[in-house]
Amino acid sequence: MIENLPPCPKCSCEYTYEMNALVVCPECGHEWVPAEAGAESGEPAGGHMVKDAVGNVLQDGDTVVVVKALKVKGSPSGIKAGTKVRNIRLVDGVDGHDIDCKVEGFGAMQLKSSVVKKA
Repeated sequence: MIENLPPCPKCSCEYTYEMNALVVCPECGHEWVPAEAGAESGEPAGGHMVKDAVGNVLQDGDTVVVVKALKVKGSPSGIKAGTKVRNIRLVDGVDGHDIDCKVEGFGAMQLKSSVVKKA
């Protein structure tokens, strides 16, 4: 049994409880596997944190805003600064592209975390 259970990563509820190998939040119902060393330091279970252009830590499901205009191959117009991208997914991408997402009007693509900020 873990003595100091971490708060819920989704809603920050501190009344989490242990159920078998999972930690469960009674308020939002989120379940996750606690990481022994990563839980106290705030790092995700994957081991590396992804930060946006201004230093905010990003998580799966976040909404971000593009901070500078981006060119897109095969498109006459690029992605404009200020475009909102919902429900991102963090990946170990190629060439620094660590966000997998769908941009409205462009479709599925990968973005660099250095060109977005958390909304």
